[in-house]
Amino acid sequence: MNRPLLRTLALALSLAAALAAPLGAPLGAQIPAAEFAARRDALARTVGDGVLLVLGALEPVPDYMPWEQSRPFYYLTGFREPNAALVMVRRNGETTGMMFVPPSDPAREVWNGARLGVAGVRTRYSMEGRDAGMLLRVIDSLLTGNTTLHVVGDFDGTAMSRSPHMQILDGIRRKHPQRTVNDVSATVATMRGVKSATEFDRLRTATEISARGHLAAIRLATPGVAEFELQAAAEHVWRSEGADGPGYVSILGSGPNSTVLHYNANSRVAQSGDLVVMDMAAQYDGYSSDITRTIPVNGKFTPAQREIYEIVLDAQAAAERQVRPNSPAQRMMDSANVALANGLARVGLIESPRATYDCGSGTRPQQCSQLSLYYMHGLGHGIGLEVHDPDQYYETGMIGVGSAFTIEPGIYVRADLASIIPDTPRNRALKEKIAPALTRFGGIGGRIEDDYLVTAKGVERPSALVPREIDALERLLAEPRTPRDPSVTTRYMRDRTGR
Repeated sequence: MNRPLLRTLALALSLAAALAAPLGAPLGAQIPAAEFAARRDALARTVGDGVLLVLGALEPVPDYMPWEQSRPFYYLTGFREPNAALVMVRRNGETTGMMFVPPSDPAREVWNGARLGVAGVRTRYSMEGRDAGMLLRVIDSLLTGNTTLHVVGDFDGTAMSRSPHMQILDGIRRKHPQRTVNDVSATVATMRGVKSATEFDRLRTATEISARGHLAAIRLATPGVAEFELQAAAEHVWRSEGADGPGYVSILGSGPNSTVLHYNANSRVAQSGDLVVMDMAAQYDGYSSDITRTIPVNGKFTPAQREIYEIVLDAQAAAERQVRPNSPAQRMMDSANVALANGLARVGLIESPRATYDCGSGTRPQQCSQLSLYYMHGLGHGIGLEVHDPDQYYETGMIGVGSAFTIEPGIYVRADLASIIPDTPRNRALKEKIAPALTRFGGIGGRIEDDYLVTAKGVERPSALVPREIDALERLLAEPRTPRDPSVTTRYMRDRTGR
């Protein structure tokens, strides 16, 4: 999507959101129906004349399994029930809409709870309600002449693995082989990259609840604690404060697990001298935060741990200084990379800030940054209805009012790194040079992640409720610990080891 169109779309959404819910709306209040309507209108104006079909998530066959609404469908409707679809028709600048939902069925609802039903759609959503069983018949009746069909849904897959949404679309295409079908899911993603005032309210609440969960875990941390105990401490706080639950699978990596980016078994018992990477956050009213803190389980960073942690903290601070409206997002990445590379060179883990090594395979090795041996993920990502949500800088390259994203540099010194580096003459010399540093820092992993909301009033960091500076963390860890029952891990280890 071109930048002028994105700016126009962002302005329309911002104005509609400002009218519907001014900044500072009471936390816990529902997103107004007017805001969802404004989103639908903005989408219809953007894609132009034709029929727009937006598919919601289908109920799993075993209805006791977890279910979540499709994020684009929820963004446009606010509807939280399965097997629904939105149909909008735009002709000559006029838009009409209808929502297809399963009819009320008291016999079925004894299993899965009361449903809104067809009659409830107009009352709740101010649009026509239709029986979901009529969806394809209505689509057939609307696709006359040269009408274009615009679609939004989950259309990822292959010829061998067709998602439910793909199967629905396949059926429509078979009946209307000459019809132009335009997937506008990316347009909805662009819209989601500009957060409204009500969305900021939810992200603030999600982040504040998440932060208090982190604090509960930190206060429980002590040698002998199991990773799952720290997870339980945080998730208990989230649920007790009204969060939906975790926004993603909680990552609690102690000791060697701290160097595994998406470790989530959470089954190890932390030992004195371990760092614990805690990447976990809550979802509130559909909106997910994302926070990471790295702590020494015994309360004190070792000198080697402190050196690595300070490099990561310096990189985050360097990126943070670049966060302002109308600033290129690339400056955040560049600033963090410079700080990380300079720090790794200073402690001897890489030869110089711009040094490379032989990577890849085959007879002609490629050249990769030595930094990538220890830092192999992006600096951050958008947050919102998904923990990895779109942000406007993905398309424009610019941070803007309405941006919501994370900054999360990390360093992961895998103990087996030397065996992972390809065996070439150049790399053998590199491994010999960095061997002392690998001995000193091997097994240390650290990541720091905070959330940033860019509003018309400035930049907020709601995750600041959890300290990240070394002295502040050590003071917090020195406070009286939350009592815990050590027999929990004793029984666990006996079951795991048979002793």
